[in-house]
Amino acid sequence: MDSGAQAAGGGWSRRRFVGALAGTAVVVAVPAPAAPRASAPEAPGTGASDASRTGAPEARQSAPAEATRTPSRPHPLYLGTYTSAQGGGTGIGLATYDPATGAITGAGTLAGVADPSYLAVHPNGRTLYAVNERTDGGVTAVRLADRRILGSRSTGGAAPCHLSVHPSGRWLLSANYGSGSVAVHPIDSSGALGEHTEVVTHSSPAPGPGQQGPHAHQFATSPDEGHVLAVDLGTDTVYSYRLDPAKGTLTEVARAGTRPGAGPRHLTFHPGGRYAYLANEVDNTVAVCGYDPGTGRLTIGEAQSTGTGGGTSYPAQILVTAKGSYAYLANRGHNSLTRYAVEADGARLRLLDTVPVSGDFPRQIAFSPDGRLLFAANQRSGTVSVFHVDTDSGELRLAGEPFSSSVAVCALPL
Repeated sequence: MDSGAQAAGGGWSRRRFVGALAGTAVVVAVPAPAAPRASAPEAPGTGASDASRTGAPEARQSAPAEATRTPSRPHPLYLGTYTSAQGGGTGIGLATYDPATGAITGAGTLAGVADPSYLAVHPNGRTLYAVNERTDGGVTAVRLADRRILGSRSTGGAAPCHLSVHPSGRWLLSANYGSGSVAVHPIDSSGALGEHTEVVTHSSPAPGPGQQGPHAHQFATSPDEGHVLAVDLGTDTVYSYRLDPAKGTLTEVARAGTRPGAGPRHLTFHPGGRYAYLANEVDNTVAVCGYDPGTGRLTIGEAQSTGTGGGTSYPAQILVTAKGSYAYLANRGHNSLTRYAVEADGARLRLLDTVPVSGDFPRQIAFSPDGRLLFAANQRSGTVSVFHVDTDSGELRLAGEPFSSSVAVCALPL
């Protein structure tokens, strides 16, 4: 599990230390408090053969024919790491990937960004943002046109591990794991950041079993854009806030507690906007949640299996396809990706299988913009695995050998 503040001077936190170490159907439904929305269209299929849709739990290597396709225009890929870790990177990793084959090609490093363990891009695609996961936590902005660093700002807390950009493009949201707080920064027209307009520390409820304090792990916007939600592993709580669009201040409107000791880490919404899926790191479960856009209230359903068996494993991140048909969970320890069928307009997850991630300790996963590829950043093996996503069956096919990247903790394909 990830707990404990980062050591002074950007040293190892316990959450980083954990990363450096070492098919039964389950259905859960919860009531939805709001009317459904129309789902976004699914990305087109990847042209997988019938043989790749047999439902076997092992990930398949891409067929040799993949390599004979006409080369596609390479797309940018940015890689997060720990610069203060032994064997870590020296900044944000630069690479490209072929959207047809998934092949990654290294392109150097953007130096001068300390411990950029999580990355996000502005909705206009012009600016990249990175956390600086250090005791004196910060966030850094990079202009992508010329890769110029636009500056860094303090998050007002310790060891920020997640950030996201509000869909309006005006505010950057970040989560300080070490101090259990969330922060808001204004974004100006150039993409640069201002001083934080709000920092809220999760002072209640009391920490969950085995936790010494709050540990904010994610801060993101709901699909209706009416609320921003903070997932706190230390307090076993998801907090819902209203963000003032003019002032950048936060007002808490609701909170939802998991069962004690669940250790919630990452929340992902179904595209319909009525449901979300919560990955619980400490007790190795997931939960379906109902969401009410009117109040911002989340209703957390029963915990269910990740399909990883009885061994030690820590769920990291959960993703849902654009059409909302399938969900994927990264499992650190079991070193796999769990595949779920999403049913009842998002109200149920049905466990299908797990596939090997072909790496060690998958810390973060991300889809390519068209949804045809899934990237997994494997922290302990220092690799990025790429999978083709079959949008009919939800099956994953491994796209060749994983790409080497020092202490890979985040992969952001654009």
